Amino acid sequence: MARMTQEELYMREAIRLAKKAAALKEVPIGCVIVHDGKIIGRGYNRRTIDKNVLAHAEIIAMRKACRVLGDWRLEECTMYVTLEPCPMCAGAIVQARVPKVVMACMNPKAGCAGSVLDMFHEDRFNHQVETEVGLMGDICSQMLKDFFKELREEGKRKKKEAEAREAGRYEETGAGVSGDHDSHDPVYKSTDGTRTE
Repeated sequence: MARMTQEELYMREAIRLAKKAAALKEVPIGCVIVHDGKIIGRGYNRRTIDKNVLAHAEIIAMRKACRVLGDWRLEECTMYVTLEPCPMCAGAIVQARVPKVVMACMNPKAGCAGSVLDMFHEDRFNHQVETEVGLMGDICSQMLKDFFKELREEGKRKKKEAEAREAGRYEETGAGVSGDHDSHDPVYKSTDGTRTE
């Protein structure tokens, strides 16, 4: 097995953080910020659990890095993040003067480093950001696909359970049949082969 490069080790740490987000049922995105070869900021998505729209991986990592450096500027840092930043995070990265961002995979629905918009290479801004894409991208892309697949399946399970409960209430009050459903009830056995977008 080939030895990991230093950049891969940084991204692996971002992936570890993304998995912490997934364990909280947050979108699995992780981020680290490196200065002089040392990680000075770590973050992972906590938006839902913190009930805070600002609690994205990149914002959390930047806040920690700024605290370590004692400055709002992150001019000699590199950010490693598992997914292309959203508009809010991309704007903050530009504002913090981060010189380089390494992204594992792109975000075609909300990415602002080239997918939907390119805020990192906008000549009218007073700062542009160097970007690198694809480092451990397959791993991060699959992690996101698995997360959203599980989310869809959980949504289907909850819908079926709600339908089963509603059917049970109907049977108890209107049909004269017991509302109890055992493990052989087709409501619980059926599988949904509908779209998997």
